[in-house]
Amino acid sequence: MNIKSKVIAAVLAAMPLSGFAQDPAATPGIDKRQEIQQKRIDQGVQSGELNKREAARLERRQERIGKMEDKARADGTVTKKERARIHHAQNQESQRIHRQKHDRQRAK
Repeated sequence: MNIKSKVIAAVLAAMPLSGFAQDPAATPGIDKRQEIQQKRIDQGVQSGELNKREAARLERRQERIGKMEDKARADGTVTKKERARIHHAQNQESQRIHRQKHDRQRAK
C-alpha cells in the first residue's frame, strides 16, 4: 500500500459510523413540512389572503406542533406513535391553512 492509500484508509476508519446509521431522533420530513407550511402562511400574509389575526393563530398552532416535536425528541428517540401524532397534527394544520387562505376574509 502506498502512502496515499494509507491516508485514505486512516481517514475512512476514523469516520464515525453514525453518519451511516439512521438517527432515531431525526425528523427531517417533519422539519421540512413545518418549513413548507410556514412559507404558506407567509405567502398568505403577503398576498392578503390571510389577515393578521388568522396568521397569528396559524403561527401559534405551528409553534405547538414544533413543541410536540421537541417533546418527542427529548428522550433521544421519536417513536412511530409520536411521529403519527405529529403527522396528524400537521395534516390538520395544513387543512386549516387552506381554509383560512380560501375564505373570503382579506387583510386590510
